[in-house]
Amino acid sequence: MSTLYYQGESKFFVAVDCILIGFDNRELHVLLYRRSFEPLKGSWSLMGGFVREGESVSQAANRVLTDCSGVDNLFMEQVGVYGEITRDLGERVISAAYYALVNMASIDVDTLKAHDAVWVKITELPELIFDHEQMIKDSIAILQRKAATHPIEFNLLPEKFTLPQLQTLYEAIYQAPLDKRNFRKKINSMNILEKLEEKDKSSSKRGAFYYTFNKEKYDDLLNKGVCFSL
Repeated sequence: MSTLYYQGESKFFVAVDCILIGFDNRELHVLLYRRSFEPLKGSWSLMGGFVREGESVSQAANRVLTDCSGVDNLFMEQVGVYGEITRDLGERVISAAYYALVNMASIDVDTLKAHDAVWVKITELPELIFDHEQMIKDSIAILQRKAATHPIEFNLLPEKFTLPQLQTLYEAIYQAPLDKRNFRKKINSMNILEKLEEKDKSSSKRGAFYYTFNKEKYDDLLNKGVCFSL
């Protein structure tokens, strides 16, 4: 097969940048690390890397996410492609950004130390390299849109959780308080949670019942054409 058509065209680097989002202490966090090479060595950066020969862009993103978190098959979606000519001070690099959601407790501390990575509150971001701050802003905007109609936010929680914890998560995503009564009424009407007999009594003697997300029920309702909206 002839490749003459491609000869003489400019060649660029293709990279992936990963916005790994977690939830803890009533706030969303993002995983950052200190860049260990030039240009801008020592600056704060998202986790990322170049697309290798023989792998797709999404495979590259999944590899980076697994490497930096130690967790396989994280929920992830593409945020967008960032290709300003001067976005990278080293070379011409076009980056595909992916956001991923994870329960922060599932990531081993030693894995973070190996990458010199830390969790940083979304509301307290340091100065980041290149266009990484914009990537985070775009990721949060997508999360806010999707969380209203798709139960992706459960990826940020442990397997069992309380309704107060769930409401706090939604408030962190939308950065606004929610009415407790209306929130619970809406969540319960979705019929996708399973109530457990066990209670969390860490914050009160009365305690709050634990719940789990029933994905099979959600998928079944979705296949039947049921629409969800918070």
